[in-house]
Amino acid sequence: MPLVSMRQLLDEAAKGGYGVGAFNVNNMEQIQAIMQAAQATKSPVIIQASRGARQYSQDKFLYHLMLAAADLYPEIPIAMHQDHGNSYETCKSAIELGFTSVMMDGSLKEDGKTPTDFEENVEVTRRVVEYAHSRGVTVEGEIGVLGGIEDGHGAGGTGLEHVTDPDQAVEFAERTGVDALAIAIGTSHGAYKFSKKPDGKVLKMDLLIEIHNRLPKTHLVMHGSSSVPKDLQDIINQYGGHLKPTWGVPVEEIQLGIKNGVRKINVDTDSRLAITGAIRKVFFETPEKFDPRDYLKPAREAMQKVVAERMTQFGQAGHAGDYTPKTIEQMREGYANGTLETRPSLVGAH
Repeated sequence: MPLVSMRQLLDEAAKGGYGVGAFNVNNMEQIQAIMQAAQATKSPVIIQASRGARQYSQDKFLYHLMLAAADLYPEIPIAMHQDHGNSYETCKSAIELGFTSVMMDGSLKEDGKTPTDFEENVEVTRRVVEYAHSRGVTVEGEIGVLGGIEDGHGAGGTGLEHVTDPDQAVEFAERTGVDALAIAIGTSHGAYKFSKKPDGKVLKMDLLIEIHNRLPKTHLVMHGSSSVPKDLQDIINQYGGHLKPTWGVPVEEIQLGIKNGVRKINVDTDSRLAITGAIRKVFFETPEKFDPRDYLKPAREAMQKVVAERMTQFGQAGHAGDYTPKTIEQMREGYANGTLETRPSLVGAH
């Protein structure tokens, strides 16, 4: 099966009332872990790469690893997504490479750190949508600014400085025509999201619900949604690490989001924690080992376990064979004739 459209994965998730995990990758072992988890749980999957991951893997290596995944697991629908594109050019280069979905994060300037104003965000996202949809490629936008910094991207802060304004979310969706919209509800990038288990004061689920009610046809996205489980932190610290106590986004809050329009959930930190804990354990218990396979295999297995657990918790497990994936050309035609329209004023007009 060729790489497929993220839009179709999210449309099907909306029909089925589940979410789809979007898991970040940098190398072969991470892709293998995700695909093994997807096969074991029979899950459709979004595999995403940041600008840093593309640079680290030199683009072509990453793309051909994704093609290998599609060849080896033909029963699994796979979307390849550019995470946090910082410019029109970044998104264009991803589409030219073969990504089937891109995120234009116009909430920040091209430096990936400085918040933009609303009009800047609308304009650059609109340009990306125009270019991508004419080629059958999905576009995710962002309104509001997440907290924290990860992979060199982010404005820092707690995540509460620039939460999404529902009126702006509606206007943004109307003026850009994005397929999916990442919103800022208090979550942050990285491992150090919250200093205690988050409650309604720091995680604005009521805001998410309001936005979904006003944008029922726009798929919502939760960024910074690793749960940062204590058992993974403990393994790292047990074998020589020094992580400070931290809390992530509770799975039950993500599941509440899924019930209210969240269709894509970004997970990166949990995978990193699982991999690092497994590698530290091998180094600690068998310091004489030096074959990379001796520690990369358990690292891959640890990540696979976490990813499979998230796939089950998000509800995507068992849905890989529910539908026949559309070609990118079919998606292009759908955008052109208006059947894939998401703008509130035009939904239902075609």
